[in-house]
Amino acid sequence: MQRITLSIDDDLAQSLDDHMKKHRYSSRSEALRDILREARAREQMEESQTVKENDRFCVATLSYVYDHDTRDLGRRLTQVQHRHHDLQVATMHVHLDHESCLEVAVLRGPVASVRELAGETTSQRGVRYGQLHLLPATLKQGHHAHGHSKHGHDHIHV
Repeated sequence: MQRITLSIDDDLAQSLDDHMKKHRYSSRSEALRDILREARAREQMEESQTVKENDRFCVATLSYVYDHDTRDLGRRLTQVQHRHHDLQVATMHVHLDHESCLEVAVLRGPVASVRELAGETTSQRGVRYGQLHLLPATLKQGHHAHGHSKHGHDHIHV
């Protein structure tokens, strides 16, 4: 880890301190590290707009609220999920009230495919408040031993 010195205006220092307190960081360094990580991830995802998106890998969360009484919505959402089964890692379903449900899907795969799944999901009639959060990642083949057997499998690096 490197130690750097940073000079900033008083108003920016106050903004950093406010951000630090609001998010309960223990130090300015921790707050700045997270701000920079977020900026780097955003830039990498923007770069994926110029690089062929199918060549970029990501992990993501897709969260959305929907009205479970909307005709055939459950069936349509399930069909979308099955069409993109290779992107699905896990899904959490929460009943918010008598009409509304929240689903959060954890996804991984090519950026273009993840965006397609998100669009197909959030554009369904009855779905509200859809939000896709992408994190750039790389997929690398790893060869190593677990116990007595040596094998290879994919590792995701964020």
